[in-house]
Amino acid sequence: MRYSLSSFLSTFTLLLMAWLMLAAGPVHAGAAQLAAEQSASEGAADKYQALADVLSDPSSRDKLIAELRSLSDTDGGQAEQGQSKQAAQDSDAEKKDSAATDVAKQTQSAVQVIVGTLTGSWTALSELVSGESKSIKDFFTLLVKLSLVIAATIVAYWLLRPIARLLFRRADNMAANRDGIHPIVVKATAVLVSVITDVVVVILAWLAGYAVALLFVGEMGEVSVSQSLFLNVFLAVELFKVIIRAVFAGRDDALRLLPMKAETARHWSLFLSSLVSLVGYGVLFVVPLVSNQLSENLGNLTNLLIVIVAVSYAFTVVGRNRQNVKDGLNELAHEANFSMTRVTLGVLARCWHWLAYAYFLVMGASLLIEPDTALPGLLLATLQTVLAIFIGMAVIGLIQLLLDNGVKVPAIISQRLSTFETRLNQFVPTFSKVLKGIVLVMVISAILDAWGAVNLPVWLASSAGTQFLSTVISVLFILAIASLFWMTLASWIEHRLDPEKGGGEPSAREKTLLTIFRNATAIVIIVMTLMIVLSEIGIDIGPLLAGAGVLGLAIGFGAQKLVTDVITGVFIQMENAINAGDIVTVGGLTGTAEKLTIRSLGLRDLSGTYHIIPFSAVDTVSNYMREFAYHVGEYGVAYREDTDEVVIKLREAFEELLSDDEQRAKILSDELEVHGVTALADSSVNIRIRIKTLPGNQWAVGREYNRLVKRHLDAAGIEIPFPHLTLYFGEDKQGNAPAMPLKMLNDVKMINDTSNEIQSAKKAAGERSSKSSEYNPTDKGDFDDGE
Repeated sequence: MRYSLSSFLSTFTLLLMAWLMLAAGPVHAGAAQLAAEQSASEGAADKYQALADVLSDPSSRDKLIAELRSLSDTDGGQAEQGQSKQAAQDSDAEKKDSAATDVAKQTQSAVQVIVGTLTGSWTALSELVSGESKSIKDFFTLLVKLSLVIAATIVAYWLLRPIARLLFRRADNMAANRDGIHPIVVKATAVLVSVITDVVVVILAWLAGYAVALLFVGEMGEVSVSQSLFLNVFLAVELFKVIIRAVFAGRDDALRLLPMKAETARHWSLFLSSLVSLVGYGVLFVVPLVSNQLSENLGNLTNLLIVIVAVSYAFTVVGRNRQNVKDGLNELAHEANFSMTRVTLGVLARCWHWLAYAYFLVMGASLLIEPDTALPGLLLATLQTVLAIFIGMAVIGLIQLLLDNGVKVPAIISQRLSTFETRLNQFVPTFSKVLKGIVLVMVISAILDAWGAVNLPVWLASSAGTQFLSTVISVLFILAIASLFWMTLASWIEHRLDPEKGGGEPSAREKTLLTIFRNATAIVIIVMTLMIVLSEIGIDIGPLLAGAGVLGLAIGFGAQKLVTDVITGVFIQMENAINAGDIVTVGGLTGTAEKLTIRSLGLRDLSGTYHIIPFSAVDTVSNYMREFAYHVGEYGVAYREDTDEVVIKLREAFEELLSDDEQRAKILSDELEVHGVTALADSSVNIRIRIKTLPGNQWAVGREYNRLVKRHLDAAGIEIPFPHLTLYFGEDKQGNAPAMPLKMLNDVKMINDTSNEIQSAKKAAGERSSKSSEYNPTDKGDFDDGE
């Protein structure tokens, strides 16, 4: 135990006061007893008589009993209430005090330990020199026996290391030459072999030390406490160093778990191994040995020196490697594919040295305040941190291995859903990022739990933790199911629309309905998923649904045109009035229907102009693409022509049209429908014919037939009337038409003069045009002149 001068004086004062109080107790008791006897002797008769009178009367006796019970209940309730209030106040004060002064108390404890250690160590050294402490001869005798066990253990360890070195080299070669086998599996196997080999070497050396202690040191079959302490510390420290060597692998590049150069790995491996050896052997073995065999104060001084050396060494190494580690972390951040990993590594690069300083400072303070229990807890926290980081790295690497290169679906699914694999691989990067984010959060939580910042097991066992985990799992499950359903549905629709893989060319109606169904289903899935997720999070969706109903009602009244668009569009699609690719006349516009939604129609006309027509503006739909079509031709001939001959020529033109295979494939009927003479027009006799064609081909067939009709009628000398221009020069009073005023220009000079006059007139007209372009209507003077 460590005592300072102030604590000794305070303890002595408290003991003195207690002794004085105990000594004064009998005096006060005697005085009280004497006063009670005097008062009792003076009024004993009156009191006894009054009490007898009260007890003899039944009504007075019952009243007395009731009053005594009420007083008992009142005092008990007040006492319990006062105790509960006092307990609550004490609890609040304790919480406030612990939250506000925890750091100050820890700092005060560290300072008191250092002062007490320095004060007590001087006393211990004085006792050691004066011979008042334990025998130094016994201590040196113990050291001689202990040194034999230490030497045997270390010699056995260093003899086994070269043998293990051969296995390490083979494991390194196996990890480096991994042709034809997956590299991660080979490297994991090689690292596991090397770690097992290293552990076996440590255990064999530990057994050798125990054998020497049992057989050759001291009495046969007995091991002293100091020898057992060293062997146990050796096992713990060397196993921890096995983990360090497995992580850094300074001599074996292929076995190294961290992406760093060999020189850097050797440097950090040496630093950590030295620090672990110094703290482990010093605090766990040397300090207890000195405290038990010499003096507790000397043990405390030894512990203080070890802590100072270890912390100073750690601070020096961290300060020297600050920039190198920062550059390495920034390089890893630039190479990372995951955004959260990049951000985490970037933040760690800027502040890693402060975290290292804080870690070693906390380690030193813990070893000073609680040297017996601090180091195991610190090692466990460090081990949990390292394991959390490496397990997180391994899981993230496994996620990248499985998902980053894409996912292959079975062949039967690819045959029925040709685009499912493509859509799934588009979703896989997002899913991979979500999983990596969850792993990163779990690693950070495990690290905080290791250092006591968060009690993760207690939180997970609490109602809040259970509810949070169940909510997260439910939300992720809902999102995954919704995404999978959408990918399956969209892939099936795209498979049906693919003419090569969907079993043939889909009809126009099928294309239109499937496209609209896909869009409508996407909206339904998004809305339902959002509502279910909000409900799982804990948000009451009842008001949202009520608000959506009110909003829908308001939109219904305020946007009646939109409602009309939707309803009309639904009925147009149900009646199969328009499909994508149809040539239609809608709203006075004719063109190809390129896009149909539930509200509007996208139409492109002959000139290439794209029109968007809301369905509320559609009164009539004229579709030219249903089952069949007709080319209707009306041809006019002169009045002097024989109409029967004209009909013969029209049939001959139709027969020639049928002889063309390309045009024949567009015609549905081999007979030309001749309707006869339909009109005796002003300058022609009109004859109408009709040709039945495939829908959409009536215009192409009509153009080709018109070409053939013109050729056949010209060959037969049949006149096709066309407009004529007649010049009328008037007439005189006698009704005679005057002669046409013609003037022959035979003189060259006259022609040239006329040409010059024309050129001059053109030039004058150009000048007037340029002057008129200089006119400025904003000039106030123009308006003043009346222009």
